[in-house]
Amino acid sequence: MSTIRGARERARIEVTAAIKDEARKQLAEEGAAKLSLRAVARELGMVSSALYRYFPSRDDLLTALIVDAFDAIGAVAEQAAERTETLPPAGRWVAVASAVREWALAHPHEYALIYGSPVPGYIAPMDTVGPASRVGLVLIDIVRTAGRADDLTPPPLADELRADAERMAADFAEGVAPEAVAALVAAWAQLFGLLSFELFGQFNRVVEAREPLFRQAAGELARSVGLRDAGTA
Repeated sequence: MSTIRGARERARIEVTAAIKDEARKQLAEEGAAKLSLRAVARELGMVSSALYRYFPSRDDLLTALIVDAFDAIGAVAEQAAERTETLPPAGRWVAVASAVREWALAHPHEYALIYGSPVPGYIAPMDTVGPASRVGLVLIDIVRTAGRADDLTPPPLADELRADAERMAADFAEGVAPEAVAALVAAWAQLFGLLSFELFGQFNRVVEAREPLFRQAAGELARSVGLRDAGTA
């Protein structure tokens, strides 16, 4: 019985992977808004009723793709942070940001799914929150570690932002000064703004040296948070 159960589980994993792969093709060709379970089933030679046993609705399939994309980009960020533990904090930040950029360039349609325009009618469930937090948590950890090592000089914080910054520190950045949390959130948003400009064409005919621009901007954002680099006393 266990052998049969194992075979069924392997078959389910394989079919689920095939469904996701075909759905990603549709994302690349048609965009997330036009993702269709019937079209996926047709391309795989399945009847729609069989596919519904794996993903009961389009939104369930979208959620699976979103979680996979967030997990993939999060893993890349985590691996970059682990590889650069001996670098100064600003260098680690730039390395993580650059690794995220490389993933985004290699997976533009999956990047667009998670950081592009919202899919009409789709509301992301709580299942996506943890995976979506992974890149941010890596950046928070770099800042937290720098603070503990006295390698962090947070910028001033406007009085009207203090309550919000203290709340954010308590919610998801324990051990990080509110001043650094406010700057970190702004820098995180700007990093992904740079990526989106590059991937969605806003830099066309404007910026040619995009990688150097990104690395310089990422370094400036690291310093805006208060992270020290090798040349900072």
